Amino acid sequence: MENPGYCSESFNSLQSGTSDEDMVEITGATMDFSVTDDVPPLDRDFTGGYSTHSGEGLNGTSKLMDFLDEPVPGVGTYEDFNTIDWVREKSKDRDRHREIASKSKESTWALIHSVSDAFSGWLLMLLVGLMAGALAGGIDISAHWMTDLKEGVCLVGFWFNHEHCCWTSNETTFVERDKCPQWKSWAELIIGQSEGPFAYIMNYLMYVSWALLFSFLAVSLVRSFAPYACGSGIPEIKTILSGFIIRGYLGKWTLMIKTITLVLAVSSGLSLGKEGPLVHVACCCGNILCHLFTKYRKNEAKRREVLSAASAVGVSVAFGAPIGGVLFSLEEVSYYFPLKTLWRSFFAALVAAFVLRSINPFGNSRLVLFYVEYHTPWYLFELFPFILLGVFGGLWGAFFIRANIAWCRRRKSTRFGKYPVLEVILVAAITAIVAFPNPYTRQNTSELIKELFTDCGPLESSQLCQYRNAMNGSKAVDDIPDRPAGPGVYAAMWQLSLALVFKIIMTIFTFGIKVPSGLFIPSMAIGAIAGRIVGIAVEQLAYYHHDWFLFKEWCEVGADCITPGLYAMVGAAACLGGVTRMTVSLVVIVFELTGGLEYIVPLMAAVMTSKWVGDAFGREGIYEAHIRLNGYPFLDAKEEFTHTTLASEVMRPRRSDPPLAVLTQDDLTLEDLEAVINETSYNGFPVIVSKESQRLVGFALRRDITIAIENARRKQEGVVRTSRVYFTQHAPSLPADSPRPLKLRSILDMSPFTVTDHTPMEIVVDIFRKLGLRQCLVTHNGRLLGIITKKDILRHMAQMANLDPESIMFN
Repeated sequence: MENPGYCSESFNSLQSGTSDEDMVEITGATMDFSVTDDVPPLDRDFTGGYSTHSGEGLNGTSKLMDFLDEPVPGVGTYEDFNTIDWVREKSKDRDRHREIASKSKESTWALIHSVSDAFSGWLLMLLVGLMAGALAGGIDISAHWMTDLKEGVCLVGFWFNHEHCCWTSNETTFVERDKCPQWKSWAELIIGQSEGPFAYIMNYLMYVSWALLFSFLAVSLVRSFAPYACGSGIPEIKTILSGFIIRGYLGKWTLMIKTITLVLAVSSGLSLGKEGPLVHVACCCGNILCHLFTKYRKNEAKRREVLSAASAVGVSVAFGAPIGGVLFSLEEVSYYFPLKTLWRSFFAALVAAFVLRSINPFGNSRLVLFYVEYHTPWYLFELFPFILLGVFGGLWGAFFIRANIAWCRRRKSTRFGKYPVLEVILVAAITAIVAFPNPYTRQNTSELIKELFTDCGPLESSQLCQYRNAMNGSKAVDDIPDRPAGPGVYAAMWQLSLALVFKIIMTIFTFGIKVPSGLFIPSMAIGAIAGRIVGIAVEQLAYYHHDWFLFKEWCEVGADCITPGLYAMVGAAACLGGVTRMTVSLVVIVFELTGGLEYIVPLMAAVMTSKWVGDAFGREGIYEAHIRLNGYPFLDAKEEFTHTTLASEVMRPRRSDPPLAVLTQDDLTLEDLEAVINETSYNGFPVIVSKESQRLVGFALRRDITIAIENARRKQEGVVRTSRVYFTQHAPSLPADSPRPLKLRSILDMSPFTVTDHTPMEIVVDIFRKLGLRQCLVTHNGRLLGIITKKDILRHMAQMANLDPESIMFN
């Protein structure tokens, strides 16, 4: 085809911003099945008959300019709430790369440009890693300080958190290592008492007041400046990576507000984590930095490669797990993940982890807060309790998904959803009031997980480690025998049981409120609590019944055979797996997170069990469930299409629908074309030879046509409403006194994807998934019959699953 500098392939990727209802496809397009006596697409008498192709038209039409020979402003961009065309975007990038490669042999400057273009991807990854790592370090430090601010303040410097404040003190004791004169609780500062009922009430009031203040500030900032900054962000990131456009979701305002409000939300004590939102923050960094490089700024498919790598960076800085981050991006969020993106994700995650390690936000010279080391191997009989924890994780995941989605649906459909600020304050108030009396719910969730993961060594003063029969001084530090639980352990078990119920209930109501809210940490906390309870139970069972068949071989009297902290770690992985249905990436994240490389088999067994149990109740993870709830146009690659329908049963038009709006290749006037555009809301139109033949020529997008007409009127004289519009190579034969025609061939996609009417829908769905199509034309013996769009497929799949087809509508 003509115009090699600007291939038509690049144009099919454009979309029209028509309405939210037509955001991803040309819905409602219909076609009459009759062969003759076609009804025109509109109630208008089309001028017809000019089907001859002349090498030279009249009025010098052989020398007509094609007004899209040169790039036109606006062409190559997308409207909000539209889907990109992956095939066209990749084609554009190949053309660009080919042009740079051919020019690189012409001059030294062109060669330098070629090298810089090849290196730009790595440079962008470096910048994303640096920026995301720095932001994550700042978020960690700020959240730690503000969490401690609810309990007191450091007199040496108010910017120190509790731990840092007492680092330099010489007056801390082994049992009360967090108490030092430099740190004052609010009761000591306000009423001068550190103990007693009045001090307790004052600390209680200050704790609740700070929690309400932080949550109010968070929801107010989100509502006023960046509504997209709420929630986890992962369902939307998945949708964006599949090709959907949500303008502003990854913008600078969203980044700024999400960063600030994430600190506030975590500090308020709500049952949420910062891990999911950190993926959103990293993707915002990636999107903003893409604007520095033309290659990524002008190509949506290339930009999504960067966003895939950025999501890996997000998990890398959230958990200090660079390899787990890359696998998370591959397994959970990415839609298109070529090998080149894998390498770049690895590099970006490495840079981000290095930056975070340099900042050292936790002061332990580790990337993570809860790095643990266990000194006892696991034994074969322990697989049974590990699998039980996996079953619990799967049941919790299935229950949480159903309960949370039901609550979110209720929020959307009732008046309650109209008062997001009130809801956040209400949830924060209940959380703070109920959490304060229980030390395990009062403390930061990450600190709680750290305490639950930690093994009881000689240096632990936690209530969970108050066993009877203190160790002999002659015993090796690494070999602490199992001992009978003391009253402190039993008290801790009761408090942990109450904390478990509290966390389960509050997490259901917290995930989805209008503040940044991640799900990883609350899910892990629930699993860690359950795991620690099971671990202590098994430990006591082994101590009192060491002669049982199960324990006889490993658990002799005085032997250290059960590690309750390991059970907490396995439970945390199982519950997170039950909610998200992650497997490989989750196991890698957890062993990177804890350093528990020796315990991969228990983790794998628990995570796999939790996935099987969860899948028995529903195959969707929490992110897919929220994608469906919000009606995002997302074709899940993991979901199988098992029905035996044909393309002709899904395509538009149905037999009762009006005929498909089409354009003929050379007998439309400009007035006719504008009428079709103004009277329909479709994103594009098939172009046919004539209404009689219905032979398909190509596909033209509404946005391209509009831009081309505006450009022609601006640059070419003689274009009037009665000008003939043609999509052919040569102008049609026209009378001598005809106005100057308008050639639009270069905006025509000459190779639209077509299937026959007898193509099975499972093949059509596979084509849409693997090629990222927006629409596909249906033909019969070369004659155009209809069109299938991405939304038609989603509606059909919903219908086959006995769901409401109209729920596939982004709002």
